[in-house]
Amino acid sequence: MNFPATLRFLLCFCFFSFNGVNAETFNVRSYGARGNGRTDDSKAFLQAWKLACMSTSRKADIYVPRANYLVGPLSFRGPCKPASILFHMEGNLKGTTNLKKYDKDVWVEFIWVNGLTLTGGGTFDGQGASSWPFNSCPKNFKCKLLPINLKFVSMNNTIIRGISSVNSKFFHMGVVGCKKFQASGLRISAPANSPNTDGIHIERSASVKITSSSIATGDDCISIGHSNADLLIRGVTCGPGHGISVGSLGKYANEGDVDGLVVEQCSFTGTTNGVRIKTWGNSPVATVARNMTFRQLVMKNVQNPIIIDQSYCPFTYCANSMSPSRVKLSDISFQNIRGTSATQVAVSLVCSKGIPCKNIHIQNVNLRTSSGAPVRSYCRNVNAVYHGTQSPPPCL
Repeated sequence: MNFPATLRFLLCFCFFSFNGVNAETFNVRSYGARGNGRTDDSKAFLQAWKLACMSTSRKADIYVPRANYLVGPLSFRGPCKPASILFHMEGNLKGTTNLKKYDKDVWVEFIWVNGLTLTGGGTFDGQGASSWPFNSCPKNFKCKLLPINLKFVSMNNTIIRGISSVNSKFFHMGVVGCKKFQASGLRISAPANSPNTDGIHIERSASVKITSSSIATGDDCISIGHSNADLLIRGVTCGPGHGISVGSLGKYANEGDVDGLVVEQCSFTGTTNGVRIKTWGNSPVATVARNMTFRQLVMKNVQNPIIIDQSYCPFTYCANSMSPSRVKLSDISFQNIRGTSATQVAVSLVCSKGIPCKNIHIQNVNLRTSSGAPVRSYCRNVNAVYHGTQSPPPCL
């Protein structure tokens, strides 16, 4: 069939618009990645990112085929030209164990990128076991931080789905200064005795959702730092680890408020804590943590299923541990929490004597010890409101 010249031009334009120009794929193997687990493939990954970020297509895809890639620190920086970038990682990345190669405390970072999707079922393996003996943070307030496995900084509209992070040198994942961040189907793991291997740390971020994930670490499964708003944690299994924590808060002078958190449909097995709020004494600035709901949670042999600690001090001695915290806690609800406690104090609410907790609601809590011993509550500087079933009995 013969088409007029104008029509032929329009048909060609539409074909390239929908098939050629709108998407472009960058395979790391095309840029020299060996994938043998021994050769440093960092340059190939950075080159693939550079070209994808500069692409004039509406969408750029970075493809990491199945293989083991040894890489040093990687910084994937924006802003990028495509409206969205798909980082499809089927392979396993292994972090170099040579600490001299890290000029800062992060192994892989994405920064200033809009519309990133990271998926593919691959693994970020920090190979942290050789580095953990050099971590002095549990004892030293001014310790040198080891590299985080994966960090997202100043990102918008980010989707992380179906990836794994194992044996990080320090935190597994950091979410800092991000908006509209969604993570699901994550598998995060490190031994129970690995120091400071928090699963996910969230700070200075808004509209963050962490769902349907499994986290087993040597520290907090998820930690919520300062200056956060509108966070949702749903369907997370935690253990081993230190539970899901808000804080620690009140340590630094530049901290902002935490406003809006829901933790629901999560389970905790053999953890040090279940859900915890922790603040330092004598905070440099007065801040607020409010509008937090913890509901539909299952505890299995957890040492501190429900805990508020406003005299937090992880070190042997803290100069400010005896001064009241200036972080104001209010409008906090614990609902429909059941299971077993590894200790007799199943609910501990220790609030600041300078600013007592306000509007603390506890509804339908049914906890017991695995041994059958009675459980009890411990409270200071709080007048909680109780509804429904209460085991342990309310504080008087």
